[in-house]
Amino acid sequence: MTTTFYDHWSDVPEKAWRWTNFSPAEIACRGAGKLLINEPALDKLQALRDRLGKPLIVRSCYRSPEHNRAVGGATRSKRLDGAAFDIAMSNHDPVAFEAAARDVGFLGFGFYPRSGFMHVDLGPARQWGERFPIRATAFAAETPPAREALAESRTSKGGGAATLGAAGVAVAQQVLAETLNAILPLSRISTPCAGCSLPSRSAGSRSPSMPASTTGAGGSDDRLPPHQWPEA
Repeated sequence: MTTTFYDHWSDVPEKAWRWTNFSPAEIACRGAGKLLINEPALDKLQALRDRLGKPLIVRSCYRSPEHNRAVGGATRSKRLDGAAFDIAMSNHDPVAFEAAARDVGFLGFGFYPRSGFMHVDLGPARQWGERFPIRATAFAAETPPAREALAESRTSKGGGAATLGAAGVAVAQQVLAETLNAILPLSRISTPCAGCSLPSRSAGSRSPSMPASTTGAGGSDDRLPPHQWPEA
């Protein structure tokens, strides 16, 4: 086992730290900042991070003997060797996390669902604590933003490339067409006829000098337009 001790995590040379997703401060003792680098343990931690593809929130790792006594830790705790990690489960499915941790070589497992973390260490093989409850759905599927769904629904399949702007134009045109269809009947009622200088009238009114409507044999309205009315 390759280990290196530092009085404070800030003393670690940059070239001596190769675990890209973690920092010395994360692994150091939460008491006085002392650090024991356990290379096999950190190699497995980095392998677990790579396998899961998402951050590991380290709640606790190395403990100095002084800090371990102060917090009432076990006298033979794996944390004294820098070979144990407490990882928060807030962004992980505990079942998937445990399976991945076993795959990369962790042997010891402690389950703390009420505190929201899982303990993993290099062994010997054992486990303790109450397992996390099984979730019906580990994490809800991500829903695409409304604008993206709209763009997809309005896109011509044969056009090759499509943009969100094109979808927005299509919707605007549809809304405009519906608005015009609602307005045009009203405009026919209030708009004067072509070639007539008389003021506009509502549909049910007529001028005192306007001849009464007659209906021809075909059933159509034979009313003359205002500019053809006979002189009074």
